[in-house]
Amino acid sequence: MFRLLKPRLSVSSINKRTFYEKPNAGLPILYEKEPENLNIFQKFKKIRKEWKGEWEKHVQQLREKFNPHMKFIAPNEDDVVWKFNGTTNSLDQWVVNCDRDYGHGYSTAKLELSSNGTGIFHGVLDTRVAKDGRTTHAGYCNITSVPKYLSFRRKVPHDWTNYNELVLRVRGDGRCYLVNILSSKNIDITWFDAYNYIMYTRGGPYWQVIRIPFSKFVYTRKAELHEVQSPLTTNVVKNLGITIADKKPGPFRLEIDHISVCYNPTIYESFAYEMYDVERDN
Repeated sequence: MFRLLKPRLSVSSINKRTFYEKPNAGLPILYEKEPENLNIFQKFKKIRKEWKGEWEKHVQQLREKFNPHMKFIAPNEDDVVWKFNGTTNSLDQWVVNCDRDYGHGYSTAKLELSSNGTGIFHGVLDTRVAKDGRTTHAGYCNITSVPKYLSFRRKVPHDWTNYNELVLRVRGDGRCYLVNILSSKNIDITWFDAYNYIMYTRGGPYWQVIRIPFSKFVYTRKAELHEVQSPLTTNVVKNLGITIADKKPGPFRLEIDHISVCYNPTIYESFAYEMYDVERDN
């Protein structure tokens, strides 16, 4: 499954949700919404409104930062990071993409709200390879969270230092999905580094709560298991994604209620896998 994700699964740089075609280009260009044709007065009004909103957000963040009451992390209590609450704002926190968007395959994917307000990641996985002479694998669909921003578009990572477990409340279709965590490092020269864990879902009408210790995530580079493993860096988490690429063509459907983090006092291990010093022959 990891090898199947190798062709162009570099979604960490995408920060928009919807694809729009650029005329006469033949390639999808990412826009948050269709470009607006505004005159000078409308542009000034829009800038003034956005500037005011950013200042209000900045003041609120300063109040939270200097709040004398420190946040208490309660054991075994889920702190929600992403929640589908029936609003379009909950959809705007995610990017949807698949191999078809880049011309490497024929899969389709959507993220929509259900009648109950939950998020539904669904589509059709197609393993046919585009006849472009370069692509060798196809068949993946993915959703990735938009980077976290402070006021005035300042990008900031998620700090999960005080937690040790990822919690997902989902209703699946019996297929397996890949949970991806992208974490910044001191030297980040590539978009292909990630931490992954395979999430198995069960079909049927019942919800399931999947709890994944951070220690269970494996380090991958360019969607392949790296020979030198290392624990997840939890204080600089950039994005979280969910991918389906199980080589089984056909429709898929994953309903998501919320994704949370939790401190589980019964988890003691920092990394679940053995690490070796790999020596290469000269």
